[in-house]
Amino acid sequence: MTIAAAYVPRRFALPGAENRLFRVDADSQMLGHCHWQAGKRRDAPVIVIVHGLEGSSDSNYVMGIGEKAFALGYHVVRMNQRNCGGTESLTPTLYNSGMSGDYRAIFEELAGVDGFMEIFFVGYSMGGNLVMKMAGEFAAAVPAALCAVCAVCPSMDLAACADALERPENFLYERRFVRGLLSRYERKCALYPKQYAAVRGFGKIRTVREFDDAITAPSAGYRDAEDYYERASAKNVVEQLRAPMLLITAEDDPFVPYGSFLAAGVDQNPWIRFAAPLHGGHCAFISRHSGVERFWAEQRVVEFCESVRTATAR
Repeated sequence: MTIAAAYVPRRFALPGAENRLFRVDADSQMLGHCHWQAGKRRDAPVIVIVHGLEGSSDSNYVMGIGEKAFALGYHVVRMNQRNCGGTESLTPTLYNSGMSGDYRAIFEELAGVDGFMEIFFVGYSMGGNLVMKMAGEFAAAVPAALCAVCAVCPSMDLAACADALERPENFLYERRFVRGLLSRYERKCALYPKQYAAVRGFGKIRTVREFDDAITAPSAGYRDAEDYYERASAKNVVEQLRAPMLLITAEDDPFVPYGSFLAAGVDQNPWIRFAAPLHGGHCAFISRHSGVERFWAEQRVVEFCESVRTATAR
């Protein structure tokens, strides 16, 4: 199912987008594609959608949630993580799973500058870890404008995910991720040759863990991959998370282990609605039903956001 989801042809009914740069630190901007509801700039809710590792704002699941949310009257902001979607020139940094501050900065701009009062975040895989980590870091001081967070197959225990990717049955997935990461890094080297060493200087990199150990961790100030995985994982904030949250995963996800969610206690936090069907693969969840139910997780996300809005209005 994980593979099939990438090849199912899809068309999306979304109006043209306004490109917007969000300043996330002194040297870095991130590109969002914004679909605004006509004539309802501040009166409509906003949903911010964050893709996963080696994805972009054009990933099918991003477009699918955007289409469904826009049809329900939401403003839609499809974000590219740092360096993704052809945005390498917007930041001197690489991207990593600990950059939850980026999404806090985006939230604060939408709430404080634009004046939006109902803001929702959705993240898939790596993006799920990031938005979950952002929400958890607020702890009990959740801003009123942050209505809810949704995470689909979040890589909230990065070490467990790296271990799973190294299993023989996941060889093709890992090879695809590593090729993408190395290609992106080479583009970064071309743009910032004084800051980044050529990839050939790191020896043979075959796994995501080796890439993170040699490149991601030291570039972001972590000691090594182990230190990065431990400090950047959203599992650390599960207990203190106090924002309404929908967490969807699949028991058969090939590289986000189901056991890692139970170990972190996501089913013990009353703020988290935890849904874990037996099947769904990684961020796929293709249903036998047609229409809006075909991509099951996308529909559950927009329904959850609507349920939070309804409960708040009472």
